[in-house]
Amino acid sequence: MMKVIGLTGGIATGKSTVTNILLARGVPVCDTDKIARKVVEKGTPALQALATAFGTEILTSEKTLNRQVLATIIFQDEQKRHLVNSIVHPYVFEAILNWKKEQTASVVFIDMPLLYEVGYDTQVDSVLVVYIPKEKQLERLMKRNGYTLEEASIRIEAQMPIEEKRVCADDVIDNSGTIEETEKQVIAYLEKQKM
Repeated sequence: MMKVIGLTGGIATGKSTVTNILLARGVPVCDTDKIARKVVEKGTPALQALATAFGTEILTSEKTLNRQVLATIIFQDEQKRHLVNSIVHPYVFEAILNWKKEQTASVVFIDMPLLYEVGYDTQVDSVLVVYIPKEKQLERLMKRNGYTLEEASIRIEAQMPIEEKRVCADDVIDNSGTIEETEKQVIAYLEKQKM
């Protein structure tokens, strides 16, 4: 029986760092951000549904998704954000199911930033949250993406607060230290999972 672990956190908390540590150790990780980008590629049913819901202004001249335009819309309106999720997530969930069917490992990870927000925590055996304090999260997001404090805050506020995710988690990786410290925690977690 395969154990499925949901890997989540907030924007700029270091999920990619943890994912890279897992992948380097040969642990299967499903990257739902990649899947979400793939399901809205040019000509896909999800992109067509988004264009129907939001108009062709969300498309580039090449008929691909203009992520900046869509981000501006959804980060200003929670109802529109929920609409996008209701359109895109069924395609993402189907792709995750297909990915899981292909796996042979006894433990796999699903890297999903919005795991709690979309209720996917009910579809995994346990949840591992990558945590950093909100102040550090803001600082990292501003530095990484070149956002102003307001732009970074809007994106962070669009997600479930990292402190809430931390409380709901079965296990937590504190990523506020060095990469080496994070790696030690990941290795200890894997040993606990008998990997």
